[in-house]
Amino acid sequence: MNTAKNTLKFAGLGLITLMAAACNTVAGAGEDIQAGGDVIEDSADEVKEEMSN
Repeated sequence: MNTAKNTLKFAGLGLITLMAAACNTVAGAGEDIQAGGDVIEDSADEVKEEMSN
């Protein structure tokens, strides 16, 4: 019985570790996408200014 409990504890710990790593990966991807959007927005603003002149 103790072996089953220990196995379950280790499996739970592993699952929590994987979930934490996945959250960091998704957060990093979100930051990368936001940075790309900022570059596109800046480029669009430059083109808009050039067309106004």
